Amino acid sequence: MAVLTVYFSMEGETIAPGMKIVNLKKGHTAVAAEAIQSAVGGDIFEIETVKTYIADHMKMIYEAKEELQKGIRPELKKYPESLDSYDTVFLCYPNWWNTLPMPVLGFIERYDWNGKHIIPVNTSEGSGAGRSVEKIREVCVGAQVEEACKLRGSEVDKRIAQIKSWAKEKVSS
Repeated sequence: MAVLTVYFSMEGETIAPGMKIVNLKKGHTAVAAEAIQSAVGGDIFEIETVKTYIADHMKMIYEAKEELQKGIRPELKKYPESLDSYDTVFLCYPNWWNTLPMPVLGFIERYDWNGKHIIPVNTSEGSGAGRSVEKIREVCVGAQVEEACKLRGSEVDKRIAQIKSWAKEKVSS
């Protein structure tokens, strides 16, 4: 079984518990994705946009909202040539406006997911996965899409061992 861990993550400013703004050297979703890939092996791919999002988190969330409302798919720096060799894909992303970030949506729309096993991994500060799994199922026709693993972003660093154990269970079942 070939495994790919795909992730979209933001470093820099984000909201922490108590509505505090903190500055991350590495985004919570990146930390979770790296833990998953470390546990299950396979390849890892970061979804990166050509454009740079606004550094101020409170302004960036409205930039993301505009992308969602206008259906904008930001251009990505690169794409895997093919996903044909992968059976299982861990798809890791933050919750943006109760759904997938538009860069993630643009990524998944590019590929044929028929016969793939998709394991969504969502980070947020308490809003959960929103409608993201529904959107993944809508776009990734023919894939087996599990319910999302919902991680509180600010707790990811403290839950690495649990994330690794969970990921190993997912690929061994």
